[in-house]
Amino acid sequence: MDFEVGAILAGKVTGITKFGAFVTIAPGKSGLVHISEIASTYVSDVREHLSEGQDVTVRVIGVDQTGRMNLSIKSAIAVPTVEPRRPPQPKQATGNTEPTFEDKLKRFMQDSDNKMSGLKQYSDKKGARRRGR
Repeated sequence: MDFEVGAILAGKVTGITKFGAFVTIAPGKSGLVHISEIASTYVSDVREHLSEGQDVTVRVIGVDQTGRMNLSIKSAIAVPTVEPRRPPQPKQATGNTEPTFEDKLKRFMQDSDNKMSGLKQYSDKKGARRRGR
């Protein structure tokens, strides 16, 4: 029986190591699920996610020249489809309108100018006191 890359198969965990788990998918045919292919989150200990004798669903992600199979559990799990983003709809005119970016920028520039003029006046007064002594 020849297993192609991309095939999704049922298997049983037969051995666990610190770098992954061995899964038997047919009599006499097994492959390795590397620790990075066990879950979509960080896996520090394989035994936290898998146990020997556990039935798993795997995807064949590679077969080398000697016939060893690389398997993945996380890519065998159906990935939910993501709806494409829709452009934002223009807001209806209500009493609760949020300011636009341009309005926010104009307000920021006014506040910044006011603060800068206040700092300049303060530094001018401070400098005049030092020179007058």
